[in-house]
Amino acid sequence: MLRTRDAGKGLLLLRRAPVFMAAAAMLVTGFFASMAEAQEPAPRRTLFQRLFGGFAPQRRTYYEDPNQYPAQPRPRRIQKRREQPAVQQRPRQQRAKPRVADAPPPAPVVEKSPNAKKVLVVGDFVAGSLGDGLKTAFEMTPGIVVETRANGSSGLVRDDYFNWPGSLPGYTAELKPSVIIVSLGANDRQAMRIGETKETFRTDLWTTEYRKRVNALAALARQDNLPLLWVGMPPFQSTAMTADMVTFNGIYLEEVEKVGGQFIDIWDGFVDEEGKFVLTGSDINGQQVRLRGSDGINLTKAGKRKLAFYVEKDIRKLLGEAAADAAVPGAEGLKDLVVTAPLANEDIVKTPPIGVTDPELDGATALLGAGAPPKVTGKSPRDLLVEKGEVPAAPAGRIDDFRLAKPETVISKPLLRNAQP
Repeated sequence: MLRTRDAGKGLLLLRRAPVFMAAAAMLVTGFFASMAEAQEPAPRRTLFQRLFGGFAPQRRTYYEDPNQYPAQPRPRRIQKRREQPAVQQRPRQQRAKPRVADAPPPAPVVEKSPNAKKVLVVGDFVAGSLGDGLKTAFEMTPGIVVETRANGSSGLVRDDYFNWPGSLPGYTAELKPSVIIVSLGANDRQAMRIGETKETFRTDLWTTEYRKRVNALAALARQDNLPLLWVGMPPFQSTAMTADMVTFNGIYLEEVEKVGGQFIDIWDGFVDEEGKFVLTGSDINGQQVRLRGSDGINLTKAGKRKLAFYVEKDIRKLLGEAAADAAVPGAEGLKDLVVTAPLANEDIVKTPPIGVTDPELDGATALLGAGAPPKVTGKSPRDLLVEKGEVPAAPAGRIDDFRLAKPETVISKPLLRNAQP
């Protein structure tokens, strides 16, 4: 019976052996899996996670079936720092903006009179600048209208480009001006074609022909006995060009005066005290302004106005009453200050002239110091002092009269009576 029981136990052990072996195999597999998981490196944290916190590193678990992955926990949200209450700052005091000066009111537009006299300005680009300046000068004058007919690149040399003797009569007939102003020469520093030959600039033949052309144009402007004002050339930044303009102005002066015209010299208005060209100078009000452009040739707005200043006074003299400016607004209250001519029936008290040599005006019969003139030796007190060392005697009563012998004083009789004991 004992052997049978032992045999039964052994048979039971044999039957359970596969179960024990399967359990042992599972233990070994789990051990190696845990070892592999332990050897897997943990993922690194980023710089953002290190500074502000981040997800906790999790170990990866591998499954053969992808459907067996457990649900991943939600990542931990980054906690935002509590915003500190803003410190109340004092409102900044805004600086007062600089007050911009009010712009002066625009000048009133003066309408020109229907019977206004016209001033015709012809010539090159200098004449165009002169016309602009004259329009500014007479903008408040209803009796004068400035008409400019200028060709910037024209002159008296290249008559094939623009012929002034052929164009001027048409301008005169169209506008019927009261005064003609000519300004030419800035573009004439070049060779001139005379007949079939081309003459070099500033030779004798060139100068002779140029004089003839200047005289012919001036005579053409004066053919209806119109006043002619020929404006000379200003200096330029180029030294050679300035020297040529001096020669041209001399020709204009001589030829224009031959036909009864008037030459206007503007040279001094655009040079310094030493006679040198200047870009900046005094305007018509004496203020330092820019007169010429950066090229040293053209004129600025102030330069144009200064150029017209030299011609404006002659125009006003020629046109007389038409050159009177319009009345200034608000001048009605100044009528009492205007000196008017006396009426015809008004008695005028005339005062005879007073003679400075008439002693009767002071009730005397002789002028002060009318005694006999002192005798003179022909030499002044200075000559006597330098040559002989003689000092003339000071007049009696003067502070430098140091004579010991004083003139006798006259004592009246009442004083003597009082002096007796």
